[in-house]
Amino acid sequence: MFTNVWNFTSRLLSYGTAAVKAEETIHSTERPSASLAWVSDYAPCFGIQGDSVEILNTPEEFYQTLKTNFKGAKKRIVIASLYLGTGQLEKELVSAIEHACQRAKKAGNKDFEVHILLDYNRGSRGGEVSSRTMLTPLLERYPGMVQVNLYHTPDLSGYLKQYLPPKLDETVGVQHMKVYLFDDSLVMSGANLSDNYFTNRQDRYVQFNNCPEICNFFSGLVKTVSMFSLSLHADNSTKLHPQWEIHPYQGNNKDFKTAAGRSVSEYVRSVTNEQADKQTKKESKSDTYVYPLLQMALFGIHTEEDFVKQLFRSASEGVKISLATGYFNLTKHYQNIIVQESLANFNLLIASPQVNGFYGARGVMGNIPDAYTYIASSFYHLVKYYNMQCRIRLYEYYRSQWTYHVKGLWYYLPNQNRPFLSMMGSSNFGHRSVYRDVECQIALVTQNKQLQAQLHQEQTNFFANGVETNEVTFQQDDRYVPLWVRLASPFLRRYL
Repeated sequence: MFTNVWNFTSRLLSYGTAAVKAEETIHSTERPSASLAWVSDYAPCFGIQGDSVEILNTPEEFYQTLKTNFKGAKKRIVIASLYLGTGQLEKELVSAIEHACQRAKKAGNKDFEVHILLDYNRGSRGGEVSSRTMLTPLLERYPGMVQVNLYHTPDLSGYLKQYLPPKLDETVGVQHMKVYLFDDSLVMSGANLSDNYFTNRQDRYVQFNNCPEICNFFSGLVKTVSMFSLSLHADNSTKLHPQWEIHPYQGNNKDFKTAAGRSVSEYVRSVTNEQADKQTKKESKSDTYVYPLLQMALFGIHTEEDFVKQLFRSASEGVKISLATGYFNLTKHYQNIIVQESLANFNLLIASPQVNGFYGARGVMGNIPDAYTYIASSFYHLVKYYNMQCRIRLYEYYRSQWTYHVKGLWYYLPNQNRPFLSMMGSSNFGHRSVYRDVECQIALVTQNKQLQAQLHQEQTNFFANGVETNEVTFQQDDRYVPLWVRLASPFLRRYL
């Protein structure tokens, strides 16, 4: 089956013209291109039917999907998010989880489990009312059934831990994965669990229905990261996970990173080998393949970064790549490949200042949109310097009374009007995502026409709110960037 998969995906990663032959099919018996073979060393491959994938389009649809399915869960609920808000909508979401716990307890269902992974610093923000206090009642009422863990970056320790104030301490690194799993279905998203993400903050939400193997993988991934996170208890205290010995900010930094990286790598390798053994024993009837891609640079895991670099570099002339990010700060590697190496046409959709989540914030946080404006302007002028405006276009998303948090990628083969590949998940393709945070995405490769049409419509809807930038864009009065932001930008880019 893996031979078939590599033939399938080599269409878009091969350098040769054979990659775009219309008659090539998933069941090709030709020798596969080696250009994607490296993925098999790091990422398991899951074959599914494209009809099991559903694109959710609005924040409200995302919220109602989570609320309904959490309430109806009979096997498990697994959540990974940056944080959980404290408003009424979030309280109703917690109530939905509790409803499932009550039903399982009443029925004597001892196998039912709830695992929640959040970021320690973001989840603790607010003090007396925080993500932590939203969840401690569940820990008190359903001991053993509910587990909550808080990831703490090992890079926030010593004097940084002691003196960096709340909010700024989150710039050092966070748990940023977004996985919302109920029984054998899940939603991959970039959205957090907060009221604005349920109302007027646009993101992506892709639901995988009745995909037990994919859900088992992400459930195991969340539990693996939870193992080297701090366990939250009913009294709102935190302790090391029972299976872990090295404290994230009090223990040896190098030892912690090495052990955490080993845990994640061994887990992914075990699932990859298991999937390979399964698939060699049966012929695939799938039309869609899912590759979980992790990015945890602190722990020596760069699967997503390697995949994206290869994807950009190997794109043949005529390929179109649409890329969206709410926080535009491409790494130097990505930027150089896009501008100087890749042959693909790129359409980039970024946030206009007015839809940046930090727009209008108080203090230094209010200058964050200025920093992103400066980064966008620098990129635009770099493209212009290399005379690549016909190949690389930069669009700004604007929608009145909304903010923009979309992230992802859509890959179109030459002369095709529907994407063959899409990436979805938590990563913004920026410096933080690549080097500081804990991230996961899915690379989805499909020949299912209906799913391709859904993905294309999703991309079209996002870009419909985009306005192409030009020289005038960055000369407007509202794009003035303070001198100190420009001078500090080389430093700031490391934390954005």
